[in-house]
Amino acid sequence: MTESLLKVAVPNKGSLSEHARTMLLSAGYRQRSDSKELTLVDPDHNVEFYYLRPRDIAIYVGRGDLDVGITGRDMLLDSNAAATEIMGLGFGASKFRFAAPASSGIDETKLDGKRIATSYAGLLGNFLAERGVQAEIVELDGAVESAIRLGVADVVADVVDTGTTLRKAGLSLFGDPICTSEAVLIERNGNEVNHSAVEALITRLRSVMVAQNYCMMDYNVAEDALDATLALAPGVDGPTVSSLAKDGWYAVRALVPRKGVHLLMDKLYDAGARGILLTELVACRL
Repeated sequence: MTESLLKVAVPNKGSLSEHARTMLLSAGYRQRSDSKELTLVDPDHNVEFYYLRPRDIAIYVGRGDLDVGITGRDMLLDSNAAATEIMGLGFGASKFRFAAPASSGIDETKLDGKRIATSYAGLLGNFLAERGVQAEIVELDGAVESAIRLGVADVVADVVDTGTTLRKAGLSLFGDPICTSEAVLIERNGNEVNHSAVEALITRLRSVMVAQNYCMMDYNVAEDALDATLALAPGVDGPTVSSLAKDGWYAVRALVPRKGVHLLMDKLYDAGARGILLTELVACRL
């Protein structure tokens, strides 16, 4: 019996959309070339992609209309949908935080009785309820940084990347983040999808994430400096060492962390490595 298509929700626009598309392409899946396409079937991998508003994805997945989806952790929590996170995807990082005018003297201990403007009423409501805070939630559809100046709120709670927009509005961040978010792969609560394509999707996405954190490094080195360079770059499961046609010289290949890779190249050169090459990776399974 032929297995049904795996139905995967993908953000159709916004900051998560292009990153999700790039990641899925790197994982070997077909993706739409026309932003007006609402669905796309990848018959080679038995997957059908649905392009939806990021805020709606958790609802569709939670209802069981779609099998899995990519959305923001903040949007998942805000939706109160019956869906849960499978894995973080390493892009779309942001924080959901409180802000108020610095002159107001408001901090996380003085939220009782305050009016708090937000576009994430579900997420904020859960946060306040867990802490027993009695505050009025003023739900707005974006541009919450103007709410205080317009007199409709005392505090705002919003998604923050750099905080520049809030600072320009004369607001200061306070308190710990309400939520630290990134793009996540989600599924319906208590209903792990029994579909081989899900495991393939998870494996492929993880392989892309590994590749984003590592590079392949090749270099040549004389025998008397070999041990010193191997100590600097031992690789993940050990380097590959091959003899060169030049007597007493070796070719070395190792998987190395992307972070600090140029400092590592400097150290390898000082230790005797020559012809050092760095190769970007698309996908990598360890």
